[in-house]
Amino acid sequence: MLGCKSHGTRVGAGTDSFANSFKLGAIHPPKHEVFDLGARTNTDPKGFVRAVDDYVLAPWGGLYMARPTPGRAQFHYLESWLLPPLGLRANIFHWNPGHERDQDFYLDIGEISVDGTVWRTEDHYVDLVVRTGVGTEVVDIDELLEAHHIGLLSPETAEQALHRTIAAVAGLAAHGHDLHAWLRGNGMELTWR
Repeated sequence: MLGCKSHGTRVGAGTDSFANSFKLGAIHPPKHEVFDLGARTNTDPKGFVRAVDDYVLAPWGGLYMARPTPGRAQFHYLESWLLPPLGLRANIFHWNPGHERDQDFYLDIGEISVDGTVWRTEDHYVDLVVRTGVGTEVVDIDELLEAHHIGLLSPETAEQALHRTIAAVAGLAAHGHDLHAWLRGNGMELTWR
């Protein structure tokens, strides 16, 4: 889907047309997270420091994280892969009963930096909802455009986020909306719990 979570067009197998509508409103600054491998913690965008069950560094330059999500009504556990070469964070949410969603993976577009054993992310608003073999939905592009419009993101950062989004959607579509197949083609093997 291109646009915000309630507007836009699905990009899926057999889809060959695009239409979009944007709904602009209040926007938050880019969200930041810290992944401290030495301390085995993840500092979330609200500043809460969370204990991490697993950190795994991949030889191709990615970082896997698995941790509980205390206090979240929708889900109780989070698994993430940080993929710096692609500017992506791939997530699997372990939903609580009654909060399940029709998605296999949730991808965040953003910037990932590494300083020794500390990784940092800056979220660039756009997200991809992947349904394996079905389609990929682009959400919150309206937030990216508004963030750029009001000066929260530079033109270069907004353009890079769009390029990353387009590259990811094209790569996923070329591989039947199969995240693992696409990433294997880029030399990135993901494993999950």
